[in-house]
Amino acid sequence: MTNKKNEVVDLAELLLKRQAELSGILDITRAINNNAPALQLMEMLVMILKNILKIGKFRLLVQVENRFSCVCKFGGQIESFQHFQQVAKILGDIKTQIPLNNHSNALLNNYQYFIPVYHKNNRIAYALIGGLDTSQPFVSNAIDYIQTLVNIIMVALENKKLFKERLLKERLQREMELAQQVQTMLIPQNLPHNSYLHAEATYLPHQNIGGDFFDFITLSANESIWCIADVSGKGISAALLMANFQASLRALAPVEQDLSILVQKLNSIVFANTNGDNFVTLFLGKYNSNTRVLNYINAGHNASLIYQNGGITALKSGCIMIGALNELPFINQGEITLSKNALVFNYTDGLVESDGEDNFGFTEENLILFIKEHHKQDLKQLHSVLLLSLQALRNNKTATDDITLLSLRIY
Repeated sequence: MTNKKNEVVDLAELLLKRQAELSGILDITRAINNNAPALQLMEMLVMILKNILKIGKFRLLVQVENRFSCVCKFGGQIESFQHFQQVAKILGDIKTQIPLNNHSNALLNNYQYFIPVYHKNNRIAYALIGGLDTSQPFVSNAIDYIQTLVNIIMVALENKKLFKERLLKERLQREMELAQQVQTMLIPQNLPHNSYLHAEATYLPHQNIGGDFFDFITLSANESIWCIADVSGKGISAALLMANFQASLRALAPVEQDLSILVQKLNSIVFANTNGDNFVTLFLGKYNSNTRVLNYINAGHNASLIYQNGGITALKSGCIMIGALNELPFINQGEITLSKNALVFNYTDGLVESDGEDNFGFTEENLILFIKEHHKQDLKQLHSVLLLSLQALRNNKTATDDITLLSLRIY
């Protein structure tokens, strides 16, 4: 009779335990559906392991990139970061739960079971179980239950992470599309081809949106101003800085005759908008067809090149990049008289930057030789041949930066 009573008591305890285990799964499932944070899920897991399963020691390691970080732990002395990486390496190929009794590794020998967690054939975590009373009935069921719990939590967290990554990717894509629209609106579609000059531009963004910018403003029947620039940063922030810069340039250029004062004002505007976190390198040129004089300022940009009378002049006079400091420490305005059929070649650094160990852009010396050889070509053809030469130099590999070319033929 006593044995039967004991069996009834054991069965009742087992049923109560199974009911508690089922309630634990349901509670965690509800928490996941309610978008509970990871910390709350880990606290619920610990409560179930300690109070229902009577686990004495537990470690849950989650993979972040190529390393494992312990996100849930209790019982015993906590091992070092290096120990956990060692465990991951030793048991990395095992895809099923295994007992660890008498394992040759000293750390693993302190635990009873190893449980790997996979998501779409990718290992995302593993658990170590210790302090479990193996004399109790249905130990294997308890280990299966722990694996189920850990899998539910880790897969839910992984799906949440992937969902956030997808949302971020979609947001960035929308931002890039918006930035591209902004930049498309900024770039002039029609450049002058009149009695005193012909302008031609080529813009090749490395991505959907880049930091390069150019503009051409006709001030009067005989005077024009142009700008080629490179804005630091990418995406919508760079596009908005470009838009603000262009609006400022177009508002100030017709009323401010002195290029030095114009650049100082542009610097103040950029600095006020970015507080020095972003900057702009630019070449600003102003040409008068009556005097044939080109005044210019190079603000930390690649030197524009002028071909005339069989020689090349690099336009380097100017100042530092604008927007980096509240006040420009110096501005040296350059001036040069242009002869008939002079070629003014402006470009951004994507043309001359290295694309890697074996793929290089033009050097300034290469560029000078190229312009000397091809200066008589139509401007569109000049750009086309130059970019084909660059592509060959880089072994047809894609450029890693934007490339902008702006050429002017002076009549």
